[in-house]
Amino acid sequence: MIETIDALLAFLAAAALAWVLVPVAESLAWKIGAIDRPRDRSLHLSPTPKLSGAAILVAVLISGAIFLPWNEETRAILIGAAAIAAVGVVDDVWDLPPLVKLLGQTAAAIIPVQAGVTVDEFTLPFVGGVDLQGTKLIGADLPVLGKVDAGEVLTVVGIVAMANVVNLIDGVDGLAAGVCVISAATLAIVALSLDRNPAGVLAAITAGGALGFLRHGFPPASSFMGDTGSNLLGYLLAVAAVQGALKTNAVVALAFPMLVLAVPILDTGFVIAKRLKYKRKIYEADAWHFHHRMANIGFSQRRTLAYLYGWTLVMAGVALALRFIPYSDDRGNFDAGLTILMVAILIAGLAASFYVIYVLEILKLRRFRQRQVGEAVPPEEVDREVERELETGRFREPDPETGEFGAIRPDDPPNPTE
Repeated sequence: MIETIDALLAFLAAAALAWVLVPVAESLAWKIGAIDRPRDRSLHLSPTPKLSGAAILVAVLISGAIFLPWNEETRAILIGAAAIAAVGVVDDVWDLPPLVKLLGQTAAAIIPVQAGVTVDEFTLPFVGGVDLQGTKLIGADLPVLGKVDAGEVLTVVGIVAMANVVNLIDGVDGLAAGVCVISAATLAIVALSLDRNPAGVLAAITAGGALGFLRHGFPPASSFMGDTGSNLLGYLLAVAAVQGALKTNAVVALAFPMLVLAVPILDTGFVIAKRLKYKRKIYEADAWHFHHRMANIGFSQRRTLAYLYGWTLVMAGVALALRFIPYSDDRGNFDAGLTILMVAILIAGLAASFYVIYVLEILKLRRFRQRQVGEAVPPEEVDREVERELETGRFREPDPETGEFGAIRPDDPPNPTE
C-alpha cells in the first residue's frame, strides 16, 4: 500500500540519482557527439552536451521500480517513458525529421494508454460529468483497429502534446526543468490529496528527476537535457495529470493541469498562433517564445527564469487554492468569505499573466528601445518599431552612432508578409 511518505522518499531518490548521473550522461554525450552547438537563435555561447535527459530517465526508472506498485499499469508507464526518451536520444544525436519524431512519440504514448492510463470521464464546472468511455470517434471503424475509443485517442494526443510543449519551452538554461519541478510537485500534492497516491508518487519522481538535473542545468549550464529529457518530462507530467486529477470526479479536475501547466501551454499556443498567422510550418524553430522575447528586451537568462518561475508558481498557487480552499460544497452553496478569497487569488493569477505578457513585454521593450536610441528617434517612431517587432517577431538593432533602426538582424527568420 503506497503511503504519502513514499512520495517524499521517491522525490528524494529521483533527485539524488539524477544529480549523480548527469555528469555520466555529459561524458557519454561528448563521446557520441550529442552536442548542442550555438546557432543564430541560441541563447548559449559554447558547445554543450545535450543528453542529460538520459540521467533523468535512469532516475525515474529506478525510483519508479522501487516506489510505485509493480503492476501492469506501472510497467507500461515506465516502458513508455523509456520509449519516448529513446526517441529523444535519437533526435539529439541525429536530428529526426519532425514527422518521424511525432510518430515515435505517438507510439510511446500508446503504451500506457493501452494499459489503462486513459481519461474515461471528467467533470466540468456548471456542465457536469463528461463520459468518454465507450464513445467512438466518427469514421474510426477501421478493419484493423476496430472502433477507436475517444478517451484513448484524446489521452494519446494529450501526452504527445505535453511532450512537445515541454520541448518547445526548453530554450533557456534551466527553464523547462524548473517549470517541470514546480508543475510536477503541484500535481503530486493535488493527486495525494485526492487519494491518487500512485499518481502522486509518479509526479514526485518527475519533480525529483527534474530537480536533480537542474543542479547542472541552471545557468550557466554544464549540460542540457535535450529532447531526451523534454520528451520524458512532458510525457510524465501528462501521465501524472491523467492518473492524479483527470481520472477523478473533482469538479475542477480539468482546471488543475491546465493551471499548473499554464505557462508552457500559453507559450506554445502563442508561438503556434504566430506561425499559423504568418503561414510558417508549426514545427519550424523561431524566436517568438517568451524567453526569446525577454532576451530581446535585455533580460539575462537568470532574470528570465525568475519571471517565468514566478509566473508558474503563481498559477500553481491558484490550482492549489482551487483544491484546498472550501469556498463551495459542490452543491451550489458558496461561503461568502472564502469565495471572496478565491476570487482574489484568481485575480492575482490573471494579474501575473497580464504583467508578464503585456506590461513586461510591451512596456519594458518600449523603454528598452527608447534608451537604446536616446533622443535621436522620436517616441512615435519607437512605438511603431516596437509594435512591428512584437507583431512579426523580427527585431532590428539601432545604429550605435545615429540611433536609427537598421536592417533586420541576420539571425531572424524571413517573414513571408514582408
